Amino acid sequence: MLYVFQGCGAAVRVVLAAALLAQAAAAAAQSTCFGTISKGRLEKGVALPGSGRNFTSYSSAAELVGRTYVHSTVHDVVLSAYRALESSAPGKVFVYGETGWRGGGRIQPHRTHQNGLSVDFMVPVEDAAGRSVPLPTHALNKFGYAIEFDRAGRHDGLSIDFAAIAEHLYRLDAAARERGIAIGRVIFDTVYLPRLFSTARGPYLKQNLPFMKAKPWVRHDEHYHVDFAVRCEPLAGHTPAPGRFVGE
Repeated sequence: MLYVFQGCGAAVRVVLAAALLAQAAAAAAQSTCFGTISKGRLEKGVALPGSGRNFTSYSSAAELVGRTYVHSTVHDVVLSAYRALESSAPGKVFVYGETGWRGGGRIQPHRTHQNGLSVDFMVPVEDAAGRSVPLPTHALNKFGYAIEFDRAGRHDGLSIDFAAIAEHLYRLDAAARERGIAIGRVIFDTVYLPRLFSTARGPYLKQNLPFMKAKPWVRHDEHYHVDFAVRCEPLAGHTPAPGRFVGE
């Protein structure tokens, strides 16, 4: 492709070369998912960054062992939503949880999270003074997953910030739609759904997002699970049961 640069000045050639390299890198990073969230795999998974201006992962150790990989499109959606939240929810702090392996497949203890399309988001919380603070996640509480909120959404001086969750889900949905995909399912404790739907974004979420109505095999009070709907290739030797969802 060197003929493209003939007759161009040195500066132009550098810019064109950089653009071509960027395009090649983007193409190389495009993921391919196979099968379903509950029986699948992933090629060229992309790791979510450990932190940003308004978010952090649930565990640096989990990052190191490779438990925070997703499909490249999901990666872009998640980060785009966080960027939007810097303006629409200023001062709010967010923590994401488990996602999956770089190559997908079973990641204990989850029944899903197998093809890069599932992300757990830890609930944003406020302290007793009403300040947005990150949910405490460490080995003693199973990196946040062992926290138990009461029916009012309270735990050890912290309260679930339902308005922040609603705004986050709205921004995830908007970012997904911009990229031609959708949110396929949201799992959140049904006890909390009336509180979520009573927020400013609640009516939109109730109308447009598919919340799981059945009871999952584990309670989803300290996190909300989001599955993204991305077209995946068939998984060799596996025919998914139509219309069947498996809890996280």
